[in-house]
Amino acid sequence: MTNPATPRAVTEAAELVLPLLPPQHLAAAASTGRSLRATASAVTARRAADAAHGLEPVPIPFRNCVDSKPYAYFLYTPFSLNRSSPGASSYGAQPWGGAWARPPSPTWPRPNLDGFPSAVCGCACEVGECGGPRCACADAEAGAAGLASEAGMGSLRECGDGCACAPSCVNRQTQHGVAVRLRVVRHLQKGWGLHAAEALGRGQFVCEYAGEFLTTEEARRRQKLYDELASAGKLSPALIVIREHLPSGKACLRVNIDATEVGNVARFINHSCDGGNLHPVLVRSSGSLLPRLCFFAAREIVEGDELTFSYGDARVRPNGLPCFCGSLQCSGVLPSEET
Repeated sequence: MTNPATPRAVTEAAELVLPLLPPQHLAAAASTGRSLRATASAVTARRAADAAHGLEPVPIPFRNCVDSKPYAYFLYTPFSLNRSSPGASSYGAQPWGGAWARPPSPTWPRPNLDGFPSAVCGCACEVGECGGPRCACADAEAGAAGLASEAGMGSLRECGDGCACAPSCVNRQTQHGVAVRLRVVRHLQKGWGLHAAEALGRGQFVCEYAGEFLTTEEARRRQKLYDELASAGKLSPALIVIREHLPSGKACLRVNIDATEVGNVARFINHSCDGGNLHPVLVRSSGSLLPRLCFFAAREIVEGDELTFSYGDARVRPNGLPCFCGSLQCSGVLPSEET
């Protein structure tokens, strides 16, 4: 006859298993007994304390004074990847809210997980020369953080996997995760939104838009499903399509990033019809074929401000989702485009 598990053994097992559960299963486990209820409550509190799952240099807490939702559940990745990338298969289950002796180490500097290596060679600069006039990765025409032009999308070149420099190189400013303090705040009409939890200076790097790289075919399939779910109020999709016209003018580079199920805190950035206070910048690194979409402060931002950007000036559908940005230029409908 086997001995029943001790309360301590049950608690230790729960601390290992419950952080793997989505909210509905976590709630079901909490209803089965006092010990599991206490553990589930602790898991919920730790999840609400850090939307980044411990994978960024600083925690990014949730704040909700609107309803009873303590956090938004999703799988976290600090950088974009595709399903065939090393490590992508592990996103079926991701522990979040466990009682670790110390938080998991941030996964920076980032490896090249986009799965699309580039043939472009990087620089071989001496220490301190990266980003300078003679650096092969320098982009003299881009201006500081690609913010030379206030309109449209900026561009920036950084050192990457093809360079001889170390991760501490000054020309890798977007490759070390979210280092500014942010919080995810619940809004009555807009749902979750990303806010500054400290003052940000103009041109300061805020975060990358991370998620899954998709083929155009897969992006169109998902967008059709997302539109149906969003119109029924069952989903807040976070699929973004970036189109960049090449210098020849005869071709267009298209990048699809879906942060709906797997993404980072940039998935909470809401649209603003006046352009918002974030400037989107396409960042290219040697050794990677696909550019990354990064956000920089377009102006001085004070603590507590919501962070927003324009989802685009694509056609506005009369039956599109309502926009609640509240700006003087608000059209009343979120931008939409054919994916």
